[in-house]
Amino acid sequence: MVRTLKKRGNSHALIIDRVLMEQLGITPETPLQLVVSDGTLHVTPIRHGLGSERVNALADALFDRYDEAFHELAK
Repeated sequence: MVRTLKKRGNSHALIIDRVLMEQLGITPETPLQLVVSDGTLHVTPIRHGLGSERVNALADALFDRYDEAFHELAK
């Protein structure tokens, strides 16, 4: 996918269209980390926290693994 910069005031902007935003799972409010490495610009969404699905999956795995110990501790 090839994009060009667009003039915006005294700066230039790279337009991220809706399809790219959906693929990245971002919204206009999502903070983005910009890193330049070896002449390449890397744009990465910053995700705070693990998200409820990941937390629930980790909790389920924890309870499966330590169920007996939790019951003993609860006594």
